[in-house]
Amino acid sequence: MGRLSSVFSLSKKITAFFLEYDFVAEPIIQARAVEKFYTQPDGNRIEVIAPVDLDVQPGKIITLLGPSGCGKSTLLRILTGLSQPSSGEVLWHGAPITSQNAGVAIVFQSFALFPWLTVLDNVEAPLEARGVPALERHKRALRILDTVGLDGFESAYPKELSGGMKQRVGFARALVVEPEVLFMDEPFSALDVLTAESLRNELLELWLSKKMPTKAIFIVTHNIEEAVLLADRVIVLGRNPARVRADFPIELAQPRDRKSPRFVELVDYIYKIMTQPDLALAAPDAAAVQKPARQKYQMIPHARVGGIAGLLELLQDRGGKEDLYRLAEVLIMDAEDLLPILDASVLLGFATLNEGDVEITADGTRFAEADILNRKILFRQAALTHIVILQQIDSILHAKTDHSISEEFFYDILDEHFSEDEVQRQFETAMNWGRYAEIFDFDRESHRLTLAEPVGEPHPPTTAPVPS
Repeated sequence: MGRLSSVFSLSKKITAFFLEYDFVAEPIIQARAVEKFYTQPDGNRIEVIAPVDLDVQPGKIITLLGPSGCGKSTLLRILTGLSQPSSGEVLWHGAPITSQNAGVAIVFQSFALFPWLTVLDNVEAPLEARGVPALERHKRALRILDTVGLDGFESAYPKELSGGMKQRVGFARALVVEPEVLFMDEPFSALDVLTAESLRNELLELWLSKKMPTKAIFIVTHNIEEAVLLADRVIVLGRNPARVRADFPIELAQPRDRKSPRFVELVDYIYKIMTQPDLALAAPDAAAVQKPARQKYQMIPHARVGGIAGLLELLQDRGGKEDLYRLAEVLIMDAEDLLPILDASVLLGFATLNEGDVEITADGTRFAEADILNRKILFRQAALTHIVILQQIDSILHAKTDHSISEEFFYDILDEHFSEDEVQRQFETAMNWGRYAEIFDFDRESHRLTLAEPVGEPHPPTTAPVPS
């Protein structure tokens, strides 16, 4: 009797273990210390992706979030075997992944259809490339077109289809090869809001009803709400270089209510991660990650002064403080557009971010209430206090006898810290901010920066402001 009781007790413990941890099956894809970098002619390395460990488990929709240009698509290509990591390895069911053994398919943002082929021919194309007999590929293509709601459009050409229908063809072409993992690279971002929402719902219906022949879905997106709506697991990347900032499950039943407190809480949490790149966060079952060393040249958010001013005016009008999620709703903007403006406001000392809330500072209030001239003066003070590259430009122009220097000097400096594309974006943003603040002038014909006529100190308005 005692032995039977012990066996029964052990059985209950094993059952409880499987229920509690939802027993995770063997990963389909495993990335181990995967890193991507590019070596420059002088031997220096530009690191795009820091060493990353990542698993793709069966039965899950995984969404990968991160700022624009942080390396999301590069990581996707590495996980699919289309691109090789500079170091580390990617395993497919425990063996090194190749483009031949990987049972994956990709849905692209740009549809990527062959314009000279019909819908049916586009869907059959990957099967033909794999040597599937004509009759078999025809049957499979018709079956999957019916599944995604394109029955009757087999003979249409891409130019005759709407954006949503083109993306359905992209889904069908990916699913017809019966991939074990379906990868999607910002599949809804090129569509209007209503079409994107409709396709998200259709994708979920196919997945939940098990009508699609795939064991896992991996979606790259910049849309935070989209990630929380679809995902069983969310991974958030930091940037410069890309690294995993957060990796956590979304334990909400489908369909999900955007207005539920838990949904809003999760969206705010992701906003917090993405807008505070230096914040030390505790990973699940791990100690808080170490705060990264600050770069000599910080990444300047790609935001224009007008956007910063508009955000500060709105904050001031709403009492000086607003929840990030609500702020995005008011501005009718998604993270791709809002986050750089928020980052810039915080970097300049005009706003602070705390627990998902953005609050205007005293300097931000002065800027929001100032006239045009005073705004230039206040922006100049903030820029020269907080922005390293603008401090350096100002210092060098003052030190030179002719108060002039070629733009190439600063390109060479930035090239040591950023990728080629990012150098161009950083320089253009610095030019926009510096010229607005009258720190310098820039002649595009001679490609030279010259010291601008100095501006004075901010002064109080000569007349009382007119109520809005």
